[in-house]
Amino acid sequence: MIISFCGPAGSGKSTMAKMLADKLEWPRYYIGGIRRQKAAERGMTLAEYNKLGEESPETDIEVDEYQKKLGETEDNFIIEGRTSWHFIPHSLKIYIDVDEKIGAQRVFETLQKENERNEDNELKTVDDVLASHKKRKTSDIIRYKKYYDFDVYDKSNYDFIIDSSNQSKEESFEQLYGFVKGEL
Repeated sequence: MIISFCGPAGSGKSTMAKMLADKLEWPRYYIGGIRRQKAAERGMTLAEYNKLGEESPETDIEVDEYQKKLGETEDNFIIEGRTSWHFIPHSLKIYIDVDEKIGAQRVFETLQKENERNEDNELKTVDDVLASHKKRKTSDIIRYKKYYDFDVYDKSNYDFIIDSSNQSKEESFEQLYGFVKGEL
């Protein structure tokens, strides 16, 4: 089985995916990390890289082909990525949702610590992060509609949805694992 995760920034996708990968002892692939690395290699932030992708499809195609191949050649893994559910259609599709302000607060707190998020420039307040997230969501919608004709934020694409806004990570994981266990 392959389990794919999607959701808005700050929803806890990575936390849930890591916890599930540890519990199942399966490998985890993080497409957002690959995109952040590709952006850094070009001397760009993720926001700048996404903006480039609105006019230049190769920024998306490269990682999308990678995850498509993973889905065709491997089994029993966890993958996080906005388009993973689409390129691995036989995956169990999980969407982790969050209130946008709570998501921005979570990411802001992470940015205050040492991190490798390569998020965006000038993120000095929670409102800065929130504004950046809104631009990112708009860029995602533009790129994926233009190149693939779908909306990653359309929740009807997913098998199971968790709203992590008012839950601890333990509560969200209990809900997630309860669903996944029934599907294994």
